Amino acid sequence: MSLFLNRRSLVLLSSVTLLASSGCASTSSGSGKPSSEAAENVRVGLLVRLEAKPGKEADVQKFLEGGLPIVQGEPATTQWFALRFGPSSFGIFDTFPDDAGRQAHLKGQVAAALMAQAPELFSTPPDIEPVDLLATKAPGTTDTQVHKALAVILEARPGKEGEVQQFLEGGLPIVRGEPATTHWYALRLSPTRFGIFDTFSGEEGRQAHLGGQVAAALMAKSPDLLASPPRIEQVDVLASKP
Repeated sequence: MSLFLNRRSLVLLSSVTLLASSGCASTSSGSGKPSSEAAENVRVGLLVRLEAKPGKEADVQKFLEGGLPIVQGEPATTQWFALRFGPSSFGIFDTFPDDAGRQAHLKGQVAAALMAQAPELFSTPPDIEPVDLLATKAPGTTDTQVHKALAVILEARPGKEGEVQQFLEGGLPIVRGEPATTHWYALRLSPTRFGIFDTFSGEEGRQAHLGGQVAAALMAKSPDLLASPPRIEQVDVLASKP
């Protein structure tokens, strides 16, 4: 879904002003106190994309759902989400307090099983991207239920990387005020590639976020900051460790 729609100038200008005035928010400060320091004290993550072989889609979904009991026993894996991007496209997004936790996960049972079953289940090798987390909103409760998500990839224009990072960090105080946005992560995937991953309990919350201030400001700022339109995917959450 593209955010390049007809501009609503008053809404967009006010949204841009809100984000610009917020400055560089951190994961531990902003307009609201973090709901859980442990849940939001994450610095790195992994974004994994998996393409199922024809006829193996149900097996891939079952495999991902079966990973939840294992990651529940990984204390350094703070959050973990098994995802379905489309009929044959799946993935994982997970977070860690530091690179040591990330490396422990990459050497753990889920990663080993993923690599062992890759030739049978996937049409291409798993695409595993390490990410840095620029800002985080997380509930810090084990009973949180999420079923929908958004995955957004942003390619900065040359020389605009710092402004894109500042824009994303400035969105944190705003999404703290969105009760239906359960998790929200601002990501840096490479020197020029950024992103957002966020979750919702249902479709209503996802659509409310897409119609909110951060999305409107992104629409307004995209032509100036980004080399191409944002890549925005609506995702189903199959299983999660929140």
